[in-house]
Amino acid sequence: MQQARPVELAYLPTTTDAVTAISARMRATPAGRLQNGIFIACGVLVLLTLALNFTSPKGPSLGSTVVGLFALALVAGMRLLVPTLQGRQVHRMVAPQGEFQAVVDDTGVRVASRYSEITHRWPMLTRYTETGELFVLMTPDKYGIGIVVLPKRGATEPVDVDRLRDLLDQHATRVGSRRIQPVRHA
Repeated sequence: MQQARPVELAYLPTTTDAVTAISARMRATPAGRLQNGIFIACGVLVLLTLALNFTSPKGPSLGSTVVGLFALALVAGMRLLVPTLQGRQVHRMVAPQGEFQAVVDDTGVRVASRYSEITHRWPMLTRYTETGELFVLMTPDKYGIGIVVLPKRGATEPVDVDRLRDLLDQHATRVGSRRIQPVRHA
């Protein structure tokens, strides 16, 4: 089998990248789906409690309604805030490293910045998910503890995004996302 030409990316990480990657990981991993399920179950439980409060023969209790609405807001807020707060923390850690350069080839993924350089062989990044802006590569554990974020904007040419997707499909399993339609070039 002929080796694919490496795909090179250069990019400055953004807070949006980190938040999007964490959200994508939550949708793509069993642990993340469990966490989402817990948030949803808590929200449903609070809604049921509110519904019972309003259908009570004695009528709705103001105190129970206020507590229920507060609990619902808290659950919804936590679901939205967790990835945002984590993403901000991650960005504060990587931002001082300046521009990142990544090279993806048949051996794995190499990412370098001002202060670090790391190589991940494919057995370390066995899964990936794709968003409209990113490829998020994940370690094989059910939590997806280790991730590598590859922003599509880092590609020199649009065709490089398609080549990167092909490389990822050859070496990793797509999880938690539907296939984004490749860009067709003349």
